[in-house]
Amino acid sequence: MPLGLIGRKIGMTQIFDEKGLSVPCTVLELGPCTVLQVKDKDGDGYTALQLGYMDKPRRKAIRAERGHVARIESKRNKARQAAGVTLSPKADCEPKRCIREFRVEDASTHKVGDQLSVTLFNDIKAVDVIGTSKGRGTTGVMKRWNFGGLPASHGVKRHHRASGSQSGHATDRGNSGKKKKGKRMAGRYGNERVTIRNLSVVKVDSENNLLLVRGAVPGHNNSFLMVRPTNKKRKTQPE
Repeated sequence: MPLGLIGRKIGMTQIFDEKGLSVPCTVLELGPCTVLQVKDKDGDGYTALQLGYMDKPRRKAIRAERGHVARIESKRNKARQAAGVTLSPKADCEPKRCIREFRVEDASTHKVGDQLSVTLFNDIKAVDVIGTSKGRGTTGVMKRWNFGGLPASHGVKRHHRASGSQSGHATDRGNSGKKKKGKRMAGRYGNERVTIRNLSVVKVDSENNLLLVRGAVPGHNNSFLMVRPTNKKRKTQPE
């Protein structure tokens, strides 16, 4: 998997291309991200880089969060050092608000404390954006699943937005009358992890740590996102 960055959704805008056509874009603020951990197969069973984004005030960070990014003297650390145990390196930075991991094939090219910026996407043409969709609470089937509803005729009384039948009759043919798993019904809508794949990169603004992608991305403004080069390959046309 390619290495990506953590960022925020700033909002949507439009720019005009060389032909004068308007291009709808989402503005993303990516980085700078600090490498907090380098995981390998020997110690962790997989290869990944753990990144942190946006500083968190120390007064709001618990001791575990502070100790994850900087060395805190404790009796346990002193005992481990006396026993000859090598302590894991720290990034020596402020606690981070958002911490995510990116699976990579080779993590030896980076070390703890490195700073990654939006220049990582200078030569990238398309990206995948991972975020949490807006939570819409408990909704009906028409809003959640795009159902058409029941007919709006005189025979339907105050039942226009209902879901209709939900299960079959309990007969002798083996039908228990229970609802099938995965039945589309009313319930919580949104607030889920969503991945939008293969979004075209419109512009990279390294001075302001901004990345402009074509189209919309999940989440509300100022929500955290993960952005990585896309792994989707276009299908080639048969000869």
